[in-house]
Order: sequence, then C-alpha cells, then structure tokens
Amino acid sequence: MNSILFHKLKGLNISFKPISLDDIQDIHNFLSDKEVKKFIGWNLMKNLDDTREHIKEMMKEELSGDYLYASIVLNTTKEIIGTAMLFDFNNSTKSAELGYVLSRNHWGKGCGNETVSLITDFAFKSLKLNKLNARVTDANIASSKILRKNGYELEKIQKDANLIDGISFDLLYFSKINYN
Repeated sequence: MNSILFHKLKGLNISFKPISLDDIQDIHNFLSDKEVKKFIGWNLMKNLDDTREHIKEMMKEELSGDYLYASIVLNTTKEIIGTAMLFDFNNSTKSAELGYVLSRNHWGKGCGNETVSLITDFAFKSLKLNKLNARVTDANIASSKILRKNGYELEKIQKDANLIDGISFDLLYFSKINYN
C-alpha cells in the first residue's frame, strides 16, 4: 500500500498529509463535536487524551498496512478540517472502503466532494482497485449526495443496522466500480 502517495494527494482546495499527534488540537476540534459525531461510529472525543489515543490507534492501524489515514488540510489556511481513510482492503476482489470525517465548519463547501474525488482517483489509478465501497447512515443525507455526485451507486439498504448514541439508523451501502 502506498501511504506516501496517499499523504501527498492534492486538490484545488484541499490536500492530504499524514495523521500526526502534532495536530491533536485541530483533530480534537472536529472529533469532539456532537454534530459531527452523530454521523460516524467513533466515540465522541471528550478530551485531548481521548483524541491522542484515537490518533495513536489510527497511526498503528496504518503501520499495520491495513488502513490508509490522512488529515485533510485546507490549502489556503493549512487548517486541518478532517480525516480521510481507505480500509477493509480485499486483495482477492481488489476492493476497499473509503471514509471521511469533516469539521462542521466545512460542510457544504465542496470539501467532502473533493475528498471523495481524491480518494477515488488514488484508489483506482494508483492502487489499481476494481471497486470502492462506502457506508453511511440514512440520516447523513449530505454524504449520500457527495457519493452519488462522485458516481457511487446505492447497492443496498440494511435496516436498523447502525446504532449511534442509542438511536438506530438504516445503513446505506454505496459502491463505485472502476471500468478502466
């Protein structure tokens, strides 16, 4: 897996860089936001110690070769506005799952769309994957729109499959196939 290339992806408005403990406060800012948390399966980060442990776990998973993680950086200010990831690699089907988390301050500004586009291009062109998958809760309408805008198709709906803060959500499974 090529984490070096993943960490150097650059778009018009955002770029990726390695996850680092040096960025703990920026990462904590969005991972401790209850509005952001309601769409993801991660626990809410209550303090910097929680965030530090979460960052260490992401770095450990990336070193294992099973995950690619990157901080999403706004090109104009160099502010870290989210996290991008590729995981659940399957060598026999040449597939993986993508994920992303964005600071609420950057919702609706095209950063999610650009993130998915960068990850998808990287996965298909550099990693030569055949298929990318993504899962979102049915309540995360914006993320579903981002995936559709990037050519992902809804494959299935799993009823009451995701429990977040005691609330059950349907899980939407999207995928995109690399026909090149």
